[in-house]
Amino acid sequence: MIGKVLVLGFLITALLGCSNNKTEIELSKENVSPTTVTATNVADRTDKIKFKTEGGSDLFALKQQADGAKLVDGNDQELARIKADKSGKIKIKNASDKVLGYVVTAKGYWKLENPEQSQDLYILRRQNDGNYQLENAAKKEIYQIKTRKDGWGIETPDKKLVYQVRIKAGKTSLRNASANTVFSTKSEISPIAFTCFGLDVLTREQQAALAYAVNLTGGQ
Repeated sequence: MIGKVLVLGFLITALLGCSNNKTEIELSKENVSPTTVTATNVADRTDKIKFKTEGGSDLFALKQQADGAKLVDGNDQELARIKADKSGKIKIKNASDKVLGYVVTAKGYWKLENPEQSQDLYILRRQNDGNYQLENAAKKEIYQIKTRKDGWGIETPDKKLVYQVRIKAGKTSLRNASANTVFSTKSEISPIAFTCFGLDVLTREQQAALAYAVNLTGGQ
């Protein structure tokens, strides 16, 4: 009889021990928060990036959408639509739905293509030193984009300054060689993406699409 009681007591103790272990494991799982790595995707934002004249008037804007962006003028009239297609390329269309070209993003560079996707037009390439270079289809240098103490400088191949991108007090400004402000923004945009609007060989639509693509990747 005493043996049976001992055996029964042992079984009860074992069962309770298993139950307690399970509870501790479950509580441990509940108390540990999984580490989630999240990336801020510019394409998921819907805020408006406004570009203003020195006098404060609206000049143009990028209206960000879940699947791309719209380029509008100072009167909020649509100039272009920027949207990734099924292949991953960024398609540029005008307000009449005519394809104006494409931007192809790859590691370390962004390529502008013609509407037929049969010809490369320009390539913005990141250099090993952290600077950038805009080339034409023949890989001839058009602009050098170099870091400066207060932002970026856009230079010709012979090192003539064309524009400065100045970052100060929450405002990013495009200034000409005489240090006069052309336009500026207080909206959130990567400074190197903003620099695309100082590449005068491109149309405003191409500048906007390139800026959008560069902003998506943070210039990497």
